Amino acid sequence: MNGWTVVVAAGQGDRFGGYKQAANLSGRPVLVHSVAGASKVSDGVVVVTAADRQEAVTDLTRGFDLVSKVVPGGPTRSSSVRAGLAVVPKEATVVLVHDGARPLASVDLFRRVVASVVDGADAVVPGVAVRDSLRKACGGELDREAVIAVQTPQGFNARSLRDAHRLGGEASDDATLVEAAGGRVAVIDGEETNLKITVPLDLVIAELSIGAVGDEAVFGG
Repeated sequence: MNGWTVVVAAGQGDRFGGYKQAANLSGRPVLVHSVAGASKVSDGVVVVTAADRQEAVTDLTRGFDLVSKVVPGGPTRSSSVRAGLAVVPKEATVVLVHDGARPLASVDLFRRVVASVVDGADAVVPGVAVRDSLRKACGGELDREAVIAVQTPQGFNARSLRDAHRLGGEASDDATLVEAAGGRVAVIDGEETNLKITVPLDLVIAELSIGAVGDEAVFGG
């Protein structure tokens, strides 16, 4: 298997109040936590960031010897993933896509995603049960048993992911694009601690959660 990971970190962080991927989490930048698990299961890691942060992100990750390339992204998540995918070697057979703002995804989760792709899925999505009751904004209740909260890393057969992106669609995640192109999506158990840093409170929760998951679980020992 030849596997690469695209870490998407091109957002502006408006709700956080700044570039959240550079925020300190237990002595390391959030972004470094986010790429650490990927580095344990990948032949290379590509980080996609805003063009005006490319040099800063390169400096941020250089000392950790985790990132193969840092490239500028596009105006949307899908266009940013396409920018990262463009520099993934053609011989890659498995490609993971991970949010740069999900610092607590464990190495075990990365490995389970890869294993599910190797077993034959076109796309693999980690998900967790929704605890809250749900309503449509326009009115009407939703059955929470019928939905899950989707996480990353998501894993893909490289050819399926490339074919889906060649269609040029837009979606909030890549599994949706692969499914729309006719691919088979498998859902595996995600992790309750695998939160996405969106607002400052999330960083506080992540700091507390590191004690629960263990630093070695995030950084692979």
